[in-house]
Amino acid sequence: MATAHPSFALRPVLPADTPLLAEILRESVAELAAEDYSEAQQDAWVTAVDDEAAFAARLAAALSLVVTLNGAPVGFATLVDDNTIDLLYVHPGVAGLGAGAMLCDALEKLAGARGTKILTVDASDNARGFFERRGYVAQRRNTVLRGDEWLANTTMTKALAGAGGR
Repeated sequence: MATAHPSFALRPVLPADTPLLAEILRESVAELAAEDYSEAQQDAWVTAVDDEAAFAARLAAALSLVVTLNGAPVGFATLVDDNTIDLLYVHPGVAGLGAGAMLCDALEKLAGARGTKILTVDASDNARGFFERRGYVAQRRNTVLRGDEWLANTTMTKALAGAGGR
């Protein structure tokens, strides 16, 4: 039975997801970061997924979630060391529809349940507003070398409500 509204759901990343998640990252950077980063910077950025085995290992080493739309992956996010959002990408076709927020909500809840008091993310310039609206506060600007290109991002943090432990 067809539904009138998108039906997002979460699940863990599976090894078989790797090629599709790499493509989601590529398309997200190409379409959503075009105003903030040059074509050369975007090309350098997406080389992170050119080595599929290394990308799969990066996903496997983190707490990695996929958001699906009617069963098909449309985004993903990773939590490293219970306190850092390492990756968060959604397909441009669902940007602004709640898929990224669903992923971020889940990572924040999981991090808090694991005792994390402060969650950190190095937000790209195009993602900074998303994280600011979620209560993240800019701490410092960074430049990262990818190949021959320098990319700017902002380290942001958020205090998690009710988190104990760390």
